[in-house]
Amino acid sequence: MDKVGVPTFSGIKESMISYALGIGGGLLYGLSTSVLGSGLFGGLLGAGIAGAAIKGVRGEIISTVLGFQTVLGAVSGSNASASSESVRSMI
Repeated sequence: MDKVGVPTFSGIKESMISYALGIGGGLLYGLSTSVLGSGLFGGLLGAGIAGAAIKGVRGEIISTVLGFQTVLGAVSGSNASASSESVRSMI
């Protein structure tokens, strides 16, 4: 239970900084994928740009989450298109 405690001002401040850096990384990723495309290559470059701009562990976390999100989007997109194709073939 030592991981749960009373919030401190410094803890709140660090969380707010992480939140703001996450917003900044998301904006950089969104801008770069709008220029480079949102496919695997564009997503990889966008995550690299966002992760490099946000220094340290927070940038690494942003890149990791964006990579995870890219795979989930690709898998769910392919599942959605496959299921819509099967529905069309049934009609």
